[in-house]
Amino acid sequence: MRNCSWFSSEVRRCLRLCWTPIFGCALAFTAAAGQSPSELFLRGYSVVPSPRHVRLGSGDLEISGSWTYETALPTKHIAIRSLLTDLDDMYGLSLRAAGSTKTDILVLATRSGAVKSGAKPELDRQAYRITAAPHRIVIEGNSDQGLFYGVQTFIQLLKPNGKGSFTLPVGTIEDWPAFELRFLHWDTKHHQDRIDTLKRYLDWCARFKVNMIGFELEDKFEYPSHPIIGAPGAFTTAELQEIVNYGLERFIQVVPQIQSPAHMSYVLKYPEFADLRADGNNYQSCLCDERTYQLIFSMFDDVIKATQGVEYFHVSTDEVYYAGICAKCDKSYNPENRSLRWVEFANRAHNFLSARRRRMLAWVEYPVLPEHIRLLPPDLINAVMSGNAVQTREEVTRGMEQLIYTSMQGDELLFPDHFSFERDGRLQPGRLAQTFRDVSRSASQGRPIGVYGAAWDDSGLHSETFWLGWSAVAQSAWNPDSPSVEQHVADFMNVFYGPGVQDLAGIYRAIQSQARFFERSWDRVPSKVRGRAYGNSEGKGVGGEREDLTLPPPPLPESTKLDFTPVYTGRYAELAESAARMAEANDALVDRLHEAISKVARNRYNLEVLLSIAKLAGHHDRMIAGFRAIEQTLGEARSAAAGKDSERALDLLLEARREAAEIGGDSARVFEYLKVTWEKDRFPKGQEVNGKKFYHVMDDTKDHWADRRPDLSYMIAPEQSIGLEHWLRQLGDVARAYAKTNNLPVPESR
Repeated sequence: MRNCSWFSSEVRRCLRLCWTPIFGCALAFTAAAGQSPSELFLRGYSVVPSPRHVRLGSGDLEISGSWTYETALPTKHIAIRSLLTDLDDMYGLSLRAAGSTKTDILVLATRSGAVKSGAKPELDRQAYRITAAPHRIVIEGNSDQGLFYGVQTFIQLLKPNGKGSFTLPVGTIEDWPAFELRFLHWDTKHHQDRIDTLKRYLDWCARFKVNMIGFELEDKFEYPSHPIIGAPGAFTTAELQEIVNYGLERFIQVVPQIQSPAHMSYVLKYPEFADLRADGNNYQSCLCDERTYQLIFSMFDDVIKATQGVEYFHVSTDEVYYAGICAKCDKSYNPENRSLRWVEFANRAHNFLSARRRRMLAWVEYPVLPEHIRLLPPDLINAVMSGNAVQTREEVTRGMEQLIYTSMQGDELLFPDHFSFERDGRLQPGRLAQTFRDVSRSASQGRPIGVYGAAWDDSGLHSETFWLGWSAVAQSAWNPDSPSVEQHVADFMNVFYGPGVQDLAGIYRAIQSQARFFERSWDRVPSKVRGRAYGNSEGKGVGGEREDLTLPPPPLPESTKLDFTPVYTGRYAELAESAARMAEANDALVDRLHEAISKVARNRYNLEVLLSIAKLAGHHDRMIAGFRAIEQTLGEARSAAAGKDSERALDLLLEARREAAEIGGDSARVFEYLKVTWEKDRFPKGQEVNGKKFYHVMDDTKDHWADRRPDLSYMIAPEQSIGLEHWLRQLGDVARAYAKTNNLPVPESR
C-alpha cells in the first residue's frame, strides 16, 4: 500500500472493524442508498438527527413575530436561552414572553414521563415531544435535557416562507436516542483551537444532540505537575474547566482523552523523560518502571482537576504495540506477557480513576488476548467494539459495555473521504455510508451503550472538514434507523448552512475529488527526511520504511544545444493531462464556493476553510500542468537553438524561467491565504508564547504527515521538496552560459 507508514493505524482499525467481505459492504451500501426519504423530508423539512417518531397532519403553521412563549422555567434555563438566542441569530425572530394572550403561543415544559419511551432511564430522560397545532405549539421534555433537545429540533424545523415569516408542519414528534453516549472526537495532537472556536463547536454538537466529546489533549494542556509537557499556549486548568463548563450546561461532557502508555512522543521526546522510553523508543513508555505510572497518573490527576463535573476519563491505550519490551521487564517478551502487561496497566489506571470517581474508557484492542478479558474490571468501557467475536463474547460474559467505533477521518490528505471514491480501479465506500453501516451492524452485538466517531488529526485536516461526518455519527447514534446517506447529506446542508443554497453536496464532492487527486499525484519515494521507524504493529524492526511525497522538477536543458530528457511530456505526460483537467474543474469549484459563501445563512467560515483547501489543490493542479507548459517552452527553445536562432532560444529560456517563477509566487500566495484563514479559529501551529518555544521532535514509530514540520508548512512540504527555486537558479545558469556561448547579452542572475 502506498504511504503505508501514514496509513498504518487507520488500516489496522479498518481491518479490525470491517471484517465483512467487500461484496457484503457493497450490498449494504446499496440497501442504504435505496431507503425512501422520510415524510418530514418530503414535506421540505430537515432535522439532524432525524427524529424517531413523526406523525404529520395536513398543512403548516405560520410562525412570525406575533408568537409568544410561555414557560414556568426561569429565563436563564439553557433551553429557553438557546431558543431565544438561536431564533434571533438564525432567523431574526424575537419571541416575547406571553401575557394574557393565549393564541399563537409556544409552550415549553418539563414533565417526568411526558414521553412514554419505554427505554432505560438513561435514554428516557433525553426524550421530548413537539405537538404543533394551529395557534399553539407545545415542547415537552422528560427532563431539562429532553426539553433542550426538543428546542433544537424545533429551531431546525423552521423554514423561511419568503414572506418574512416561517413555516412549521402540523403534527407530533416523539423522539429519544438509541444510545446513551454519543461521542465525537476532538483530536488536537497537531493543532490547538481557540476557546471561542471550541464553544462554537459545542453549540453545534448540542444542536446535533451529541452529549460526549473525546477531547484528545496530548500537549495542549499545561499539566501543572510537569509544565514542560504543555506546548506553548496550552490550555490552563481554568481554561479547560471553562470549556468543560460550557459543554456541561449544554448536556455535553468534554471527556479528557490522554494518550498513554503508547503514542507518548509528546511526553517522551523530552530528555527529562528519556529513561522512561521503552527500548529507547519515544512512542511508548516502559511499563516495567514504576516512574512511568507515577508520570502518567500525575498527568491524569492534573486533567481531572481541570474537568470537574465530568463522569468519564478516556485512558486511550491506543496501539500499545510494545508492552513489556523494555529491558527493565523481568518476563519474556511474547504475546501472552505483552497482553498481561497491558492488562496490568489497565487495572492500575482503573483503580486510580475509580478512586477519583471517574469511569474509565479505553481502547481494548491489541495486544490484549481474548482470554485475558476476564482479568479486566467489568465497568471498564471498551471504546472500540472489537470485530473479534470471541473477544466480544468474553466482554459480554465479563459484563463489560462497549462503544461502537467509527471513523470520519484517518490519513486522507486535505479532505475526508465522505463519499465513495475510486482506488486502484475499485469503487470504495465513503465514510458516511461506512458509519451508517458500522452502527446498524454493531447495534445488536455485544453490549453497546454508545457510538464513538473518530476524526484523527494525523494528516492535519482542518476540523471544519469534519462536520458532515460528525453529523452522520450524531444521526446514527441517535437513530440507527437512519435515512439514506443522500437524505442525511441534504438535511445536513440545510441545517448547517441554512436553506436555499444550491449544490453544496456537489461542492463537497468536488473538493473530495480535488483532494484525492492531490493525494495520488505525488511520487512516493524512500524518505530523505526521516530514517526507518522503530517498527510497526508487527513488532520491533518490522516494516518501518518511510516515504516522502515529491515530484521531479521540469527537465533542465544542457547549455549548448539546449537538449533535455522529457519529463512532463514524457513519463509524467498522463499526470500533466489529468492535472490540466483538474485545474479546469478547480476553477469551476472556486467559483461555486464564492457564490455559496455569499449566500449561506450561517457557518460561512466553514466555507472559507473549504475555499482555502480548494485553492491549495488548485495550485497543485496548475503547478503540474505548468511544468508541462514549461517543458513545452523549453522544447521550443531547443528547436530554436537547432535552427540557429539563438536570440529566440534565449528568450524562450527566460520565458520558461518566468513561468516557473509564477508557479512559486502562486504557491506563496495560496499558502499565505490558507494560513491566515486557518488561524482565524486556531492558534498558529508550533507557536512561541511568552518566550517558550515549541520543542519539535518526531515520533520514533509513527510518521504523521502533519508532524513532518512544526508549523503549517507541512501542507507545502512535498512541493518544496521538488526544489523549484534551485531549478530556477540552475536554469538561470544555463541561460547565462548559452548567452555567453552565442555572444548574446548575458541575463542578470535572480
